[in-house]
Amino acid sequence: MTDLITFIDLASQRQRLGTAIDDAVLRVINRGAYIMGPEVSALETDLSAFCNAKHVVSCANGTDALSLVLMAMGTMPGDAVFCPTFTFAATAEVVARTGATPIFVDACEGTFNLDVSSLEVGIRTARGLGLNPIGVIPVDLFGQPADYDAIEAVCQREGLWLLCDAAQSFGAAYRGRKVGTIGLATATSFFPAKPLGCYGDGGAVFTNDDSLAEVMRSIRVHGQGQDKYDNIRIGMNGRLDTVQAAVLIEKLKIFSSEIDARDRVATYYSAGLRDIVSVPVIQSGCTSAWAQYTLRLNGLDRNQFQCDLKALGIPSAIYYPKPLHRQTAYKDYPIAGNGLPVSEQLAKDVVSLPMHPYLTEVMLDRIVRGVKSALRQQRSMSALNVAGKRSAVSV
Repeated sequence: MTDLITFIDLASQRQRLGTAIDDAVLRVINRGAYIMGPEVSALETDLSAFCNAKHVVSCANGTDALSLVLMAMGTMPGDAVFCPTFTFAATAEVVARTGATPIFVDACEGTFNLDVSSLEVGIRTARGLGLNPIGVIPVDLFGQPADYDAIEAVCQREGLWLLCDAAQSFGAAYRGRKVGTIGLATATSFFPAKPLGCYGDGGAVFTNDDSLAEVMRSIRVHGQGQDKYDNIRIGMNGRLDTVQAAVLIEKLKIFSSEIDARDRVATYYSAGLRDIVSVPVIQSGCTSAWAQYTLRLNGLDRNQFQCDLKALGIPSAIYYPKPLHRQTAYKDYPIAGNGLPVSEQLAKDVVSLPMHPYLTEVMLDRIVRGVKSALRQQRSMSALNVAGKRSAVSV
């Protein structure tokens, strides 16, 4: 029987962890400290050791992680915060919820990450609108860190803070710096499908800034001061529950080996496909957490390509089919310059293959052969269509 290929395989990970997860969860249940129990602070300590960040503030989800930083920085109406349009909505959502204005910037063709030249145009756009530029939120899309050397240079010159959205990249590194140690702060998500995911929602903020960490810990629990009945600022209910912390402690123990396995999967894909399709490009000196492995089809019929893969038992997904500035909730917010053409094209071209640490070589071979077969069918059909149009014109 042919092994079933899944897009993300949490069942195999669950089997690998075995009773360690059961025992961890049962300890929480038996102890009864379901909110902010000892596993929460233990997880924060483990995460800090993993990436060398001085402070880790866990929270309820990745969106809250971003919000904690924006709230702690006093983001308000009239402020402008720059973020890529080619990403998930949470990055811009947290800016809009503060009353500030998200300014959408374009992506780089090769890495899918924020384009620094577009960021500079966005800064001019914001000032032209009378807004106060205060910060940048690059997204480490699909697991690879953004070009932080270039982004940091712009932030330093323009007096902007840098918040790294590492919802997909925790476990990666940028030129000798681990994700979690770059910029003012780094936010990540522990949504189950992420490279490091829990069994519900969860998130965390990493920072080396003592005062920022202190304020975020207060905001996380309704803005509390000395105790929960001494509220010294407006906050949120952003606590990570203890069961999720217990799960993450166990998953973190195997996380490095899973990142290595993801990298082997990506290497296999790239070796087999780079001569026939556009494969992901990793910047020099960087590593990726490989949240996704994403191809560019460059004008081929993506829907038919996915149907052809599905017929072969190979799942696929699209991240993301519509840039944020084209979505109803965000279409009235400013964009950098007169357009974001790379993001517009990426949204039409990208498709992601199965990516998880438990893909066997047999599965990977099936996927590579399937992709090649689907691409050949696509190009044959494209050639026939072109020939048909030429014939019609000649007649």
